[in-house]
Amino acid sequence: MQTNTPTAGSLFLVAAPSGAGKSTLVNALLQQEPAIKLSISFTTRDPRPGEVNGREYHFTSVENFLERRANGEFLESAEVHGNYYGTSRILIEQQMAAGTDILLEIDWQGSQQVKKRFPGAVGIFILPPSIAALEDRLKKRGQDEPNVITRRILAAGGEIAHASEFEYVIINQEFALALSELNAIVKATRCRFAQQASRNTALFAQLGIHANPII
Repeated sequence: MQTNTPTAGSLFLVAAPSGAGKSTLVNALLQQEPAIKLSISFTTRDPRPGEVNGREYHFTSVENFLERRANGEFLESAEVHGNYYGTSRILIEQQMAAGTDILLEIDWQGSQQVKKRFPGAVGIFILPPSIAALEDRLKKRGQDEPNVITRRILAAGGEIAHASEFEYVIINQEFALALSELNAIVKATRCRFAQQASRNTALFAQLGIHANPII
């Protein structure tokens, strides 16, 4: 079911192949834009060093995840690299209606599902400057075994092929520039007519501006 009712809050979908720097960019954006709330997904994968349950992810078992999915609790869900990921539907709808901007770190499969319910969601795909740079970043990250890195590199090509489905593409070669571009997208999105009208209903009424202006 689509949600076509304008909301004061915007929904950002940020996707990338593993190692492209998506999480680093998102974390830096959230420091600059504290009004954006990062949606915390459920996952069945094991926590990485330093990750905390309820902060990076809600870590859960496969059985619990599948039960939640069967009950319709997820806005989207997908299996990535042998693990399940899912996003709470009700919480996001409530936060957006209240005027909160929500950001999802997501994969292309999940983005397709979210777009069906929220066609106004803004898709942003992060690209590495090259496959060689992607492999180098994965090795330097030191979080995965060599066979896992190989699997992620092989999967990257298929993931990158879906970049055309997103409204914006950022090439993360120079971090400061990539962050600046991400921030610019957020600011421009907040100026869209639907968001401005929802956030400033009294002003728009006073000025006689309607949702469907007469041409």
